[in-house]
Amino acid sequence: MSMPFYVSPEQLMKDRADFARKGIARGRSLVVVQYPDGIVFVSENLSQALHKVSEIYDRIAFAAVGRYNEFENLRIAGVRLADMRGYAYDRRDVTGRGLANAYAQTLGTIFSSGGEKPYEVEIFVAEVGDTADDDQVYRLTYDGQVADEHGFAVMGGSAEQATAYLKDRYQPGTGLEDSIRLAVEALGQGGTETRTIPSGNLEVAVLDRTRTQQRKFRRMTADQLSRILGNGGPSGPSEGDGEPGGSGGGSTDPSGPDDATDPTDTVSDVPPLENPLTGEPDEPPVAPPVS
Repeated sequence: MSMPFYVSPEQLMKDRADFARKGIARGRSLVVVQYPDGIVFVSENLSQALHKVSEIYDRIAFAAVGRYNEFENLRIAGVRLADMRGYAYDRRDVTGRGLANAYAQTLGTIFSSGGEKPYEVEIFVAEVGDTADDDQVYRLTYDGQVADEHGFAVMGGSAEQATAYLKDRYQPGTGLEDSIRLAVEALGQGGTETRTIPSGNLEVAVLDRTRTQQRKFRRMTADQLSRILGNGGPSGPSEGDGEPGGSGGGSTDPSGPDDATDPTDTVSDVPPLENPLTGEPDEPPVAPPVS
């Protein structure tokens, strides 16, 4: 019987950490920024169906980078935990801190276990409070470490360049639209050249404390992002595509197109119905009178 190779615990943990970091770095970055009325999440996401930012509970949001199937399992588990706690106790007992602790225990257990690979994910758990001082943003890494973030934070992809960009330009008290523009500019800092990310490739969501609803989470639509950024949102109807009320696509002759017909003319070029048995023109069937 051959003996397995010995690997020191330090080397084993280092290899697992390198494996997880490489997987996370292959993804696209995600930025979270605090503004006076809440918290905004901005991420580059080419998919319109697979979301990286989602709602967990009334005032709590979840954002992640890395492997979609892994952080989707974490999101679903968080939703179930929040629902059960809110149902068994009270909705006020569901807090971002409690969810962050639960996620930390799960990720830490998976990372230290030798039977399965570590999760290639990093997540944000954010909770909006009644005031800006009550807002909470927790960042959780692949090994279960928890960090309390303030102002802004970046994870995944080219996080170092985006963090350096935000550190030089972020100002507390910046409004929502300016915060979105700043976050998009930070996402474009990866690589040697600055990229301009079109609004159609962005996923933006907000925890807005000013909403009258109990649920403070809302997504920014493509039209709203196009108006805020003005760099390549969804294109509207162009001239010539025949949209109602458009000025293009028709003939420049004021009398109208050549194939236009007078509405008073009778339609004489439509053949009458034919009898399927004889092939001769036949009158349309008429229902018998009601007795």
